[in-house]
Amino acid sequence: MSDEIDTPRGGGQTAGGPCQFGLCDGSGFLLDEETNTTSDCRCRAGRIARRRTAGLEGRVPKHYRGASFDRPPVPEIARVAPDVVQEVRRYVRDVDKNLDAGRGLWLMGDVGTGKTTLAMIVSKAALEAGRSVAIYSLPRLLNLVRAAIETEDGMVGFLERLAAVDLLHIDDLGAENTTEWVLEQLYSIVNTRYEDERAMIVTTNLKYEDLIEQLGERTVSRLVAICGNGLPLYGNDDRLSHRDGRANLDDELAKFGSVPSG
Repeated sequence: MSDEIDTPRGGGQTAGGPCQFGLCDGSGFLLDEETNTTSDCRCRAGRIARRRTAGLEGRVPKHYRGASFDRPPVPEIARVAPDVVQEVRRYVRDVDKNLDAGRGLWLMGDVGTGKTTLAMIVSKAALEAGRSVAIYSLPRLLNLVRAAIETEDGMVGFLERLAAVDLLHIDDLGAENTTEWVLEQLYSIVNTRYEDERAMIVTTNLKYEDLIEQLGERTVSRLVAICGNGLPLYGNDDRLSHRDGRANLDDELAKFGSVPSG
């Protein structure tokens, strides 16, 4: 028996949970009865990652659990911002490859333009692939960092678990009053993931220049290094108008060509 088998088969369930590929009994190991030897199941890496990141918020919020490319508002977004949706589709199609390479995404633009929905689709795809994911709004994440200071594990322990997750999803980047402490913690989180080549997906209502002013060039440049060119979505309320076509999209993306400094 080999863990290279692609066709799922029925598997049992243990306290560790069922095998997402239907290959093992939930233990993370495959037993070859002929030789009485075991080998790692395809689900084992995900099980290890989930244990390392236990206690992090790794569930898609209820409001977004039904999010998909075929359900509103994504078809509406695709009509006015086809390049953005196509880029997210490409990322999801190769989610394992992208996560292994530490490649992320970020979406920027006005309130109500579908940034969070698209980001949640990516996080759902990562979870369905058996990868570890942590999903937070920036204000909640920083509140948890503050709270962790008083715990037995401590802030360092919390940040280490945050660094180990396959995909860190931060929603509403920039929606926090900036203090020296906030900037220090955010830089630490982003820089650690940059150095460890770990993927992030980020949404923000701020433009590139505003993010630099709010968070500092060191943090933003590392986000660009992780997530690549920003995917801008603009519109009034729920009616999207993706700037004035591809030319302006390219102009906006060109702003994201900085490299880490400092």
